[in-house]
Amino acid sequence: MANSNPNKTGTTRDVELEQELAELRNDYERLRDTRVRTEQDIAHLTSQLEALKAQAQAEYGTSDPEALQGLLEKKREENERVVAAYREHVQQIQADLAAVENRVEQDG
Repeated sequence: MANSNPNKTGTTRDVELEQELAELRNDYERLRDTRVRTEQDIAHLTSQLEALKAQAQAEYGTSDPEALQGLLEKKREENERVVAAYREHVQQIQADLAAVENRVEQDG
C-alpha cells in the first residue's frame, strides 16, 4: 500500500514542529524573565552605587576609587603608627611594674 499522505500533514512532522515551537516559547519566556530580572538588578545596583558615591563624597571629599584607596592606605599607616606607640607604652608600663615588683620583693 502506498503512503496516502506524502506531505505528512497532521502527522509526526506537525507534532514535532508544535513541540519544538512550545520549547522555543518556553525558552523565550525564560530568557525574557531573566532579562527583566537582570535589568532590575542593574537598576538597583546603579542606585546603590550612586548612593555610595554620594556618601563617600560627603564623608571623604571624593568618590574616586583611586583617591579613596589612597586615603585608606594613609589611615592604615596612621593606625599602624598609633598601635606601635601604644604597644611601646604598654611595654613600658609592664617594665615599670616589673621593676616596682622587684624592688618590693628585695625590700620585703
